Amino acid sequence: MKTKTLNLKALAAALAIVLPVSLPAYSALAAQAPVYTPPLSKLALEGYDPVSYFAGQPTKGDAKFSTTHKGVQYRFSSAQNLARFQANPDAFLPQYGGYCAWAVAGNYTAKGDPLAWKIVGSKLYLNYDLNVQKRWAADIPGNIAKGDHNWPQVLK
Repeated sequence: MKTKTLNLKALAAALAIVLPVSLPAYSALAAQAPVYTPPLSKLALEGYDPVSYFAGQPTKGDAKFSTTHKGVQYRFSSAQNLARFQANPDAFLPQYGGYCAWAVAGNYTAKGDPLAWKIVGSKLYLNYDLNVQKRWAADIPGNIAKGDHNWPQVLK
């Protein structure tokens, strides 16, 4: 019992020294990436073709038609869609970096589901899932205004 008490005291003393030094570094690392990708991946939209949304149907992209834009990989269903994206990426990128539009409107982040999507004013918005999308859709203009106000500061 005495050994366990000493070990716990030693651990507490070590943490008292290390935590104040490491927490600022952790906070800097805790900032969200500007584009949502799953952990340990650089693939946006879970591999869906961003151009395909604007044709009305999200389609999985093919690795042979891919490009990297600002450090993130995008896949396309055809060479034509790849060329369209390369000519004007901003026209096809999801708003808020592909994070959930409802979450960003609420001043936090959550992953965006590439199958819970909507085009509004020629811009692509994703939501966490279809249930969240219904809540977001109850006030699209208001939620977009809130999201625009919170973006990109919400990443910090």
